[in-house]
Amino acid sequence: MTTAAFMPRGVAPLIRSEARLFTRDFGNVFFVLAFPAIVLVGVGLAIPGMDEVITNGPATGLATIVVMVPPVLATAMATPALTTMPGIIAGYREQGVLTRLSTTPMRPSGVVLAQVLIGVVSFVIATILALVVGSLVFDIVMPVRPGLVALSLVLGAVAIFAVGMIIAARASKASTAQGIAMLVFFPMLFFAGLWTPEPIMPDLIADIAGWTPLGAASQAISAGWLGGPMPWQQLAVMVGYAVLSAAIAVRFFRWK
Repeated sequence: MTTAAFMPRGVAPLIRSEARLFTRDFGNVFFVLAFPAIVLVGVGLAIPGMDEVITNGPATGLATIVVMVPPVLATAMATPALTTMPGIIAGYREQGVLTRLSTTPMRPSGVVLAQVLIGVVSFVIATILALVVGSLVFDIVMPVRPGLVALSLVLGAVAIFAVGMIIAARASKASTAQGIAMLVFFPMLFFAGLWTPEPIMPDLIADIAGWTPLGAASQAISAGWLGGPMPWQQLAVMVGYAVLSAAIAVRFFRWK
């Protein structure tokens, strides 16, 4: 039995069509797939001291560039969830595509499912690309607790895509969705540690970051990669955002 058999009728061809549209957009390919790898390599080569060995804390003995891996992976999950998916769905609403689909056997929910699947696959590809390129350029060690890293990636992706769905649920225009998404995206990257990694982040900012979906994901990935206490709070925060945001998105989603 194929994967398509588990999907509503017509969704599999729709996914293939949407995937082709995605890959034809250079902006999508660059920012969603290549941007995390470029950020990791760029930070490692451009900022002095990234090849120096850390002498204290859970990352003792590792190159400084390793502390940038969790924020970069958090960036990989937030980019499709906040910069691509909400704008596409809001654009379909603005153009009346969702309304027209509601009169056909293809339900508008199929469009949402297709966009979420494309976003998740893009996140996985961007993550693998960043890790492969990072390993080739730098001496990036494997995570201490790979299971925790995998769990954090899954929970973080579910949480941040659910947040993105809230924007997609209500924005009437693609430009509106993209504007709101940018207001959410950049503070999320800050709390994830893209500019100030968690080990050197001020304690107050780190505490606040641990209560945001992307900051919690980055901190949990960091605990799995570098070692340290089990991040129970961060895991619970991601579950909370995933459940609450998904419920809000479903409750207030509008097709027209």
